[in-house]
Amino acid sequence: MAYDVVVIGSGPGGYVCAIKASQLGLKVAVVEKRETFGGTCLNIGCIPSKALLHASEMFAEASHAFDALGVEVTPKLNLKKMMEHKDKTVSANVSGVAFLFKKNKIDSYRGVGKVLGAGKVSVTGEDGKVEEIEAKNIVIATGSEVAGIPGVQVDIDEKVIVSSTGALSLEKVPQKLIVVGGGVIGLELGSVWARLGAKVTVVEFLDTILGGMDGEVSKQFQRLLARQGFEFKLGSKVTAVAKTRKGASVTFEPVKGGAAETIEADIVLVATGRRAYADGLGLQEAGVETDERGRVRTDAHLKTNVPGIWAIGDVVAGPMLAHKAEDEGVAVAERIAGQAGHVNYDVIPSVVYTSPEVASVGKTEEELKKAGVEYRVGKFPFTANGRARAMLHTDGFVKVLAEKQTDKVLGVHIVGFGAGEMIHEAAVLMEFGGSSEDLARTCHAHPTMSEAVKEAALAAFFKPIHI
Repeated sequence: MAYDVVVIGSGPGGYVCAIKASQLGLKVAVVEKRETFGGTCLNIGCIPSKALLHASEMFAEASHAFDALGVEVTPKLNLKKMMEHKDKTVSANVSGVAFLFKKNKIDSYRGVGKVLGAGKVSVTGEDGKVEEIEAKNIVIATGSEVAGIPGVQVDIDEKVIVSSTGALSLEKVPQKLIVVGGGVIGLELGSVWARLGAKVTVVEFLDTILGGMDGEVSKQFQRLLARQGFEFKLGSKVTAVAKTRKGASVTFEPVKGGAAETIEADIVLVATGRRAYADGLGLQEAGVETDERGRVRTDAHLKTNVPGIWAIGDVVAGPMLAHKAEDEGVAVAERIAGQAGHVNYDVIPSVVYTSPEVASVGKTEEELKKAGVEYRVGKFPFTANGRARAMLHTDGFVKVLAEKQTDKVLGVHIVGFGAGEMIHEAAVLMEFGGSSEDLARTCHAHPTMSEAVKEAALAAFFKPIHI
């Protein structure tokens, strides 16, 4: 069978690319090694984690916040039912992708895909049978996998020492949980189990959590998590993770030098990031170049060095975000169809789905200082927002960074309830090169949390009204 496009991998980048290509009139096939479509994101990543984050947040609200609102309840945790909710959510989403493939007349091949060279892909099924497919264009969308701890041998059994996959399916709430890594995945999953009763300790190599986030946001967020019971061991290099009689232990030492320390817990979650997954793809044999980190090298239009072979998502350079992969999938499909597909990498939002949420788009203060850009800062706290007070969600703030001479908004950072939804008006503004005055003069409904975004823009442009 010959196709215009064969996509290897059906995660957010792959399935979106396939659907868009089909919509543009191309004959499309997808190769997927899992039993279900959706890749890591839908099966063992974004979607199941958000189901547990929401459910655990509702439990925490009922346990600690309802009384102040005049709602008297005594919540009881049913972990089995919570996990069933997660599984149903995953099932609905992966079934949705299968439906979209059928609707768009996309053929699917189950098995491990391999690039044989320009125009040819092989698929090895579970039974070992190999099938070859011809394709004018091949899109590599194989995503990423758990990276592990650099230089440390760790036996991840997904029961006691777990990755994000195991952390989504624990059979009981651990009394103590150690999270190795203070990034998005570790803090989100740590939040789930902290809300359900676990004592969570985060061990992080850097001196701050959330690595590349705005420094002020990171510090404020750490304080809020500490208030929720999180303990942090920052600037700490992990040297060993081992099973013990009662659970597991983590040994670490100060990055700047000093005595080693060992702490124990029921469960250890290794959340030190992810790496591009290109194993068994046959890239070397096909002549496709990769970089020093194993990522597929592409040009500005996501083409590899081999004509007709493209790559998108976590397997290429850039932030490992599902929506970045989706945009790249659309851009590649459009390019293949002869259109001018493009991704604006300066306006890709990032969200941490904890409570409160953290959301960011554009440059941080640290990046602007390093680049020597003169800028103005506008900030507004949710403590001064009427809707936030009414909902008892006054933690956090909005920060707007605007270029000093032109007033063009270069970055927006939010810590607060619903930050992941509020960040998008900033993204739209920045996509069209808007200024803080543009945002400040845009009428916002009252009372809403989003008024804090307007007030922060007012603060960057002139002066806020409500503080």
